[in-house]
Amino acid sequence: MTDLPEILLAADSLHRVEDVDDRREMLLSYVSTYVMAAKLLTKMGAADLAQLAADRCANAALEAGSLEAQGMAAYQVVCALLRADRPEDAENLALKMASRLSSQARSDAPSLVSVAGSLWLISAVIAGRRTDRVEAYGRLDQAEHLAEMLGHDANFAWTAFGPTNVAIHRVSVAAELGDAREALEVATAVDPDALPAGLNSRRAQVYLDLAWAQAQRKRDSEAILHLLEAERVAPNAIRYNVVVREMVREMLTRSKRTKFTALHNLAVRAGVLD
Repeated sequence: MTDLPEILLAADSLHRVEDVDDRREMLLSYVSTYVMAAKLLTKMGAADLAQLAADRCANAALEAGSLEAQGMAAYQVVCALLRADRPEDAENLALKMASRLSSQARSDAPSLVSVAGSLWLISAVIAGRRTDRVEAYGRLDQAEHLAEMLGHDANFAWTAFGPTNVAIHRVSVAAELGDAREALEVATAVDPDALPAGLNSRRAQVYLDLAWAQAQRKRDSEAILHLLEAERVAPNAIRYNVVVREMVREMLTRSKRTKFTALHNLAVRAGVLD
């Protein structure tokens, strides 16, 4: 994160040069750089900066004339809009780009397939948040069709897209719908270890959703175990997650508030307790 400003300055300097040998390739590199920046800024909760980064890569993607790059940029704009509490705008953009890319998707274009699939997945989560079960599961089915076209778990265009990530999103959508039983049931079909190396936040998401489901059923011991596993896989998934903090607070109200328990220590690491 400390190197990000220098990387972006270098990208901006190159972007301003008009007479490069292959401007389109330069633009695509610029898009990739700002996609990375938008991802990091979104995870850190810097919504305004994330949206600025997403807008810059969207403009460069349009200039490059790359549908795949436009989809990558659109995904980051969607994430930034969600951070800025603009779910309707985020959903409209996600659906528009998912449909556009899906019409061009084919098995010999894995990055395009992956970007289209990732847009269907985030649109499914948004539908889940507004408790539209039919739309949410319909969009998951669209993503699953693309995952079958791709044929394996991968990380093309940094999407983490593939059959396992679709299965993970089925758990997340059930959680968004408030259906703890469904989340626990569909999670049995998920093997987080099937994801490619490095996709720790995706692995952690399964355990976070399971923790929520168990906390809803007031099975706090199981919930804590899932949170500890999520923390082991991706420590920042605990520290910067608003839902986790609320979950931990809720469990603290049901506990005896004894210091040095697993829950107390987890609450300290999550920033809930000093």
